[in-house]
Amino acid sequence: MSRADLQIILRRAALMLRNVAGVPLEPPTEDALNSIAAEMKVSRPDLIARILREWLETNAYLPVRMIDEDSETDGNA
Repeated sequence: MSRADLQIILRRAALMLRNVAGVPLEPPTEDALNSIAAEMKVSRPDLIARILREWLETNAYLPVRMIDEDSETDGNA
């Protein structure tokens, strides 16, 4: 499978995961996600979307978002 084909598959998977409520997870994974979401004060779907987006960016499947050094952040860089 070529890199381009893999990128297409992963992008399609990311689109399907927008509604992550129906994704079955193992209990330890579910517990970890719930704990982290509570600690970060974000919803579980938002956390999963962030994790997936950051993984795709880290592995060069999505372009990295540039942060303007002069802009304000909320502490969640």
